[in-house]
Amino acid sequence: MASTTADWLHLSDDEAIVWERRPHPIAMGSGLPIGIGLAVLGVLLAGWGAIAGIDLLTLAGILVAFAGTALVLARYVVWTNTRYVITSDELYKKRGVVSRDVTQFRLDRVQNTSLQQPPLGRLLGYGDLTVYTAGSGEPELTFERVPNPDRAASHLNEQLGRSSANRDQTTV
Repeated sequence: MASTTADWLHLSDDEAIVWERRPHPIAMGSGLPIGIGLAVLGVLLAGWGAIAGIDLLTLAGILVAFAGTALVLARYVVWTNTRYVITSDELYKKRGVVSRDVTQFRLDRVQNTSLQQPPLGRLLGYGDLTVYTAGSGEPELTFERVPNPDRAASHLNEQLGRSSANRDQTTV
């Protein structure tokens, strides 16, 4: 797995990254195709206005193209600044562009996991991986719209098995 040197990820000396991803591109939501549509519409309007000699239409087209491009860039930046990481000892979820929100749990606190894939998620290869910790009936951490969620769940379950085996060895 590729090594992350992000300043928000603090690995101990014996901790290794097992799995790391950002959400599936579908997580950019409807803002992406809407933004692309606006940008294309704006370019067409600006071009038509320029050919027809209509300054107001050209200006409106430029503004619409700019708004569409800004929407696409905003969705992309949010998507690229969301990361999910499973290490040999912990789970991390990082979100945020201007401010940063990092949720971190030790694997030995994980009580249960669940994987949910809607029909579209099964078709496109994404799903939600939810983690429940000891002492809480509510989900503590959800990796939303994870690409190849079966693989992520497999990596998590493998690490949970290792964590459980290590706990059992230290209590014997």
